[in-house]
Amino acid sequence: MKEQFSRRDFLKAAGVGAAAVAIGGGLTGPGRAFAAPLAGLAAQAAPGQPNPQMQAVLDAFKALDPLPLPTVTPRVARELPSTTDAQLAVLSKLGKPCVEPVGKVQHKTFHGPGGQLLLRIYSPAGSGPFPVIVYYHGGGFVIANLDVYDPSCRALTNAANAMVVSVAYRLAPEAPFPAAPMDSFAAYQWVLANIAGLGGDPSRVAVAGESAGGNLAAVTAMMARDKGVRLPVHQLLVYPVTSMYYLNGPDADFTFASYAQFTTTVPLNTPALVWFYKYYLRNEGDRLNPYASPLRGDVRGLPPATVINAEIDPLRDEGEAYKNKLAAAGIAVGGSRYPGVTHEFFSMSGTVDVAKQAVMDAALALKKSFGTA
Repeated sequence: MKEQFSRRDFLKAAGVGAAAVAIGGGLTGPGRAFAAPLAGLAAQAAPGQPNPQMQAVLDAFKALDPLPLPTVTPRVARELPSTTDAQLAVLSKLGKPCVEPVGKVQHKTFHGPGGQLLLRIYSPAGSGPFPVIVYYHGGGFVIANLDVYDPSCRALTNAANAMVVSVAYRLAPEAPFPAAPMDSFAAYQWVLANIAGLGGDPSRVAVAGESAGGNLAAVTAMMARDKGVRLPVHQLLVYPVTSMYYLNGPDADFTFASYAQFTTTVPLNTPALVWFYKYYLRNEGDRLNPYASPLRGDVRGLPPATVINAEIDPLRDEGEAYKNKLAAAGIAVGGSRYPGVTHEFFSMSGTVDVAKQAVMDAALALKKSFGTA
């Protein structure tokens, strides 16, 4: 009997096919056409409730029996099933292809602030030079990796007809704040200096991210402004963390209704936010730093933005507060609150129609900034 039960074994035992487990490669060709949205499920829901397509993924996630984050350590949390696993399980059971093909996937490393960093670079079919999206994955600065957010990167590559450079920044608690912002900005600088040799256009570089990655995209834009580096042409912020939840008491100016509304939701709830920030921040003072909480910073002079929020998400209101702050500072900003979906929905364009629409909306905004719309 094996001493350990690997994550791959776990997913297979849960009914996820082999094609679904191996999501990291650059699969191409007509035999890998991306799955259409689930047939027969209406994308309608009562206010505050997941629509049927979203609920199907949530049910699959529940079937994988994830432990609540506040009950485990970061090391254990990194091995727990994700909503990406749940979506793959749904697609696999339907006999649908589980990987959206792109033109090419390659990997590069560079020496970052704390050592070697990995980049996964997705390119669309055709010939460049392509515009570029520097992408930062979610996971509360503590968990997840490039594979978990592979579906988002593939979808954006095709929808925006752009290269996507996904950054494996350092995670807390091994590397707490400000390691992740430092790595993120270093990766952005690497792209500006090196992407032309890989078929990208360094004059058309955007930043993007989901959740913690949305925070890092916003902070990278701030750091570029503050350090006199060429600004990204656009910032795509998908349900971004913008104000670290106050851990020890009330903070009237930065406390939002969605914190109280979504204390038990999956896949993200307010207790999970507290858990993430406990490991990410070195001390209480870090939460006031604009490079940790961009809502507390000066946003003047930042590039155009698109802010995407989910209706059923504790981060919803702080994401909308950041969108409003950008608009008040004269920044061109768009984006929507998408109904009937939860945190992490953006990566589910293979199963959730609303996610597919959000990806297309984001791609259109990016194309306008790239000058390719």
